[in-house]
Amino acid sequence: MPAAVSTSDSSLHTYWPWRDHAIHYVVAGEAQKDRPPLLLVHGFGASTDHWRKNIQELQADFQVWAIDLLGFGRSAKPDWQYSGDLWQAQLHDFIAEVIGRPVVLAGNSLGGYASLCAAANHPELAAGLVLLNSAGPFSTPTQTPPAPPNPIAKAIQALMLQPLPSWLLFQYMRQPATIRRTLQQVYLDKSAITDQLVEDIRRPSGDPGAARVFASVFKSRQGERVDELLQKLACPLLMLWGEGDPWMNCREKGAQFRQYYPTLTEHYLQAGHCPHDEVPEQVNSLLRDWVLTKLIQ
Repeated sequence: MPAAVSTSDSSLHTYWPWRDHAIHYVVAGEAQKDRPPLLLVHGFGASTDHWRKNIQELQADFQVWAIDLLGFGRSAKPDWQYSGDLWQAQLHDFIAEVIGRPVVLAGNSLGGYASLCAAANHPELAAGLVLLNSAGPFSTPTQTPPAPPNPIAKAIQALMLQPLPSWLLFQYMRQPATIRRTLQQVYLDKSAITDQLVEDIRRPSGDPGAARVFASVFKSRQGERVDELLQKLACPLLMLWGEGDPWMNCREKGAQFRQYYPTLTEHYLQAGHCPHDEVPEQVNSLLRDWVLTKLIQ
């Protein structure tokens, strides 16, 4: 078992070789026999840095792991086809080979979908699941006619499949001013948008291969639907919603989750798309109390 990494020292980073590529992770706190470890999984464009406020507090009660998904953060960025299946496999192997015991998976946005995939398809590795403004599509009801194709959207997607337009968009999106504007859209508390946060998101975009990872988003096929995954899920589920998220209707999506997993626990917070970073004290308290009351006998 690797030694705990101090989250206050940014020079300490640990790497794990996976499929011939380096995967970055951090671990803090001591392993406890009576409490499952936590594994924190970031969203698109983020990294382990986005969980800094959570790791610092939760390590007092749990062993806390955070991982950079392949293609993000300080992990390698090979020219691969990225998908939920790939990240699910990464999480499965990391839990099995590095952590070595079932964990509570906690994921935000894209990381939430990857965590749901891993927990649903590998129940032996998931003691619990926490989803924070999780991404992922639900199935369209069979009686609902498919929406007519949007010619503008199709044209934009086709354009973005071309190398030059995709590269130019990536160069625009990685500018600090653009990152800050995007964060201002999805955070209710603007004071949480610090220079450090902007730099944490910008820094990995300068790594070799980062532009190709960005381009792969437009080529990725959709994975399993959320409702299909929920029907396989066997562990307790906690939903934490930043209700001010402009990218999704949280109340509507929460109702969909309850339809397929009525035993879940959920809380709606005054925050945007990343409640763990915007209101970390609330998220840490809710997560801690839920694990100690629901998962520990």
